[in-house]
Amino acid sequence: MAGWRGRSGGAGTTSVRSRSHRRRTPRPPRRAARRGEAWGRSLRVATTLKAQLREEITSALRSSDKVRLGALRMLSAAVTNREKEVLHELSDDEVREVAGKEVKKHAESIEAFEKAGRHELADKERAEREAVSGYAPTQLTEEQVDALIDEAFAETGASGPGDFGAVMGAVMGRARGQVDGTTVQRKVKERLG
Repeated sequence: MAGWRGRSGGAGTTSVRSRSHRRRTPRPPRRAARRGEAWGRSLRVATTLKAQLREEITSALRSSDKVRLGALRMLSAAVTNREKEVLHELSDDEVREVAGKEVKKHAESIEAFEKAGRHELADKERAEREAVSGYAPTQLTEEQVDALIDEAFAETGASGPGDFGAVMGAVMGRARGQVDGTTVQRKVKERLG
């Protein structure tokens, strides 16, 4: 005996049988792909906006645009936090919803900074809002909001203040983040009396 050879028959070699078996066995799909298929989603569709966001973050890094980079990173963090809350990868519509909330936060910050006389911070918030607004859903015009309210009134048969919740639910269900709730609330209250 020339030395100990181990189980495979050679010192540190693999048997021919196990090598050929590995070649014939297909590789398992990536973990993320398996997860996406289990949820019934195509990863290409589910991550289009997220991939675009990552690309924009990279371009902001390369161009040294700190304000845009900060805003996009905050949006990316908000998307990640939302994914952790709902325990699945967000679709494009869900990413738009998160972006809409971020745009609203920036608008509130701009208003607060303007009231406090901090115009330089308000300008920075405007630039951040502009960077994030491309991911937010397009906002409905006043005419479109009025048309939605008309449809909701016709659908619910609202006639008095007691029907406020039904009308609001119908309008906000159709608008899905494309309109500010306070605007709809004000218009519905005016109509109901």
